[in-house]
Amino acid sequence: MWYAIVGTDVADSLGRRLEARPAHLARLTALHEAGRLLLAGPFPAIDAADPGPAGFTGSLIVAEFPDLAAARAWADADPYLAAGVYREVSVRPFRQVLP
Repeated sequence: MWYAIVGTDVADSLGRRLEARPAHLARLTALHEAGRLLLAGPFPAIDAADPGPAGFTGSLIVAEFPDLAAARAWADADPYLAAGVYREVSVRPFRQVLP
């Protein structure tokens, strides 16, 4: 089943985010290569594709896991969480309707 993982950043997270980004992306790349990643990306803090120093307010990942417990365990091991980028992470079942 698909699960939506939403991480909400702490204030002024950009520096921490940039440091932890390679490890974060490596985990997403592994999901993608396994055919289990539907989409992933950050929420810009301003209305711009590249928010520059304004940074980001969080991230969305939609990925496939065997169950909610596995999705939560994966989210709990995210380098952004360990680096203090995220102040909270929610994990919810997701049902894709379109496309």
